[in-house]
Amino acid sequence: MSDCILSGEQLGAARALLRWRPEDLAKAASVSVLTVNAVEAQKGPLPQTATTRALADAVAAAGVLLFGEGPVDGGLGVRLIAKPSATIDVNEAETVQYREFLENDAPPGVGG
Repeated sequence: MSDCILSGEQLGAARALLRWRPEDLAKAASVSVLTVNAVEAQKGPLPQTATTRALADAVAAAGVLLFGEGPVDGGLGVRLIAKPSATIDVNEAETVQYREFLENDAPPGVGG
């Protein structure tokens, strides 16, 4: 987790974006379900503790960006992003429409 201020509401919104139950977040962060519920019930900024860092890291690893300054109103926010481990499909047999474009049929030295 960065130095972003985290709120209970923000954590709940992140969990909702992931369609996780409190049990899912608890497992991902290695905390109890009671801890997840207690943290999400708190209003306003949360203290930066090992528990809040573990919770924030868990949702970030699952693909949710937590930010302290929103692009529109400057408030706390969450955004669903692609997982860092996501890969791009580069199967040329499926992505190239015409197979003749896969092979270079020009003589050597010809640009283009």
